[in-house]
Amino acid sequence: MVPARAGHLEPRNSRAVLNALDSLTDACQAGHLAALVTAPLQKSVIVEAGIPFTGHTEYLAARLGVSHVVMMLVGGGLRVALATTHLPLSHVPSAITQEVLDKTLTLLHHELKFRFGCPSPRILVAGLNPHAGENGHLGQEEITVISPAIARAQAAGIDAQGPFPADTLFLPERLEGSDAVLVMYHDQGLPVLKRASFGSGVNITLGLPILRTSVDHGTALDRAGTGNLDPGSLQAALALARSLAQGTP
Repeated sequence: MVPARAGHLEPRNSRAVLNALDSLTDACQAGHLAALVTAPLQKSVIVEAGIPFTGHTEYLAARLGVSHVVMMLVGGGLRVALATTHLPLSHVPSAITQEVLDKTLTLLHHELKFRFGCPSPRILVAGLNPHAGENGHLGQEEITVISPAIARAQAAGIDAQGPFPADTLFLPERLEGSDAVLVMYHDQGLPVLKRASFGSGVNITLGLPILRTSVDHGTALDRAGTGNLDPGSLQAALALARSLAQGTP
């Protein structure tokens, strides 16, 4: 390893960073640790070291041999799950398949019920296009992909509703009685959650054989070493991991 300097990226340390992550992941899987809480990681410096990396969520899924996981943010009284994670916006429509939505809704329902203690989880589903496609005039995905997936989920006993236009989905009257919102892509739902809880939100990866939480923000390299930092999100991630590990969400 190369000595670290606050606020400065060092690709030569990337492998050591991932080795530490691997060791802690293995310890959780072996039952030596109850949960893994991760701090922000600069994706670009890992890639610069020649290691393919799009984020903790995808890396941990591959490491643990899990084919499908769901990224969910918790904060401000909201639970916002993502159908897709770290993708260019142009790749999102092709990534939203009926298979992906089937697996996502099933996993989200299961985790809400058995990890978060929601006896009858109610999930609101966002459309992809403006006005949820407006009956196909502004896009077909709601008709060809999202609505059929919701119908199959309902047939399987999952209380999933939608697709709803994203611009009104987060109004209090719409959210009333719901347990989680499923959005189609990263920036469709996270701005709302971060507006409600920035500095205290938590990222949790659903579907892993271990419990993993993380902060809801990036590395803030420009603040490193200044002492001008807010640990609220990390504290919230630790608290949520502890409560979930103890079975008291």
